[in-house]
Amino acid sequence: MSQTPDYVIVIPARFASERLPGKMLLEVSGRSLLEHTWRRALDSAAGQVVIATDNNQIHSVATAFGAEVVMTASSHRSGSDRIAECARIQGWKEDQVIVNLQGDEPLMPAECLDQVASLLGAHPDTDVATLYALVASAAEVNNPNVVKVVARHDGHALLFSRSGIPVARDFNDVAEAMSSGIKWRRHLGLYAYRRRALDWFAKTPATPLEMAEKLEQLRFLECGRRIVLARARMDIPPGVDTQADLDRVRDIISE
Repeated sequence: MSQTPDYVIVIPARFASERLPGKMLLEVSGRSLLEHTWRRALDSAAGQVVIATDNNQIHSVATAFGAEVVMTASSHRSGSDRIAECARIQGWKEDQVIVNLQGDEPLMPAECLDQVASLLGAHPDTDVATLYALVASAAEVNNPNVVKVVARHDGHALLFSRSGIPVARDFNDVAEAMSSGIKWRRHLGLYAYRRRALDWFAKTPATPLEMAEKLEQLRFLECGRRIVLARARMDIPPGVDTQADLDRVRDIISE
């Protein structure tokens, strides 16, 4: 893989959350969840780290702990749309590599941030890069909350789905197929984009497969754009979506 390119990190942060309201500002070992994520980003090789939000309280808290913050519109339907506006405000060039780090990922390894940026840098004809891990259990294959991905021989994504793709038809069940050596890939949701890809995404309507699966990355594939994949060098712990997730993160960070 090529040397880590000159890249930036944008952390999209909104206050609303259905399962854990206001989670970005919840306290973890004396700091907000968002500050822990921001500090992870600072450990990377990124040349700039920006928090993009539409919330005044998040803006105030993030500014107080020293972050660079960009205020964006409240109408964005996805973090990618918010990052696209942030990139326009910042005036970054069309080929600028931008890593999307979700604000509820306080355990993200800095090495993986550098990895996904380097992956995109190594493929100048591709506009999006992302990482995966091998699925560890049959339960994950059948869990619609675990997004699976299948790849082409050249390492680019063929399809993302909440279903258990690929389907191993000649086996009695997934566990038997796994024991025979068949592997499934779990998409990790960490992306690197070139700015031009984000501009395109923000201007392009949602596609049918994207709406069916509720997976925005399918917009790229349905429209003929490529996403390059690599297996994450390190384990990426789950983010914080629920109170149980928050309790787990508190225990890990306090140790």
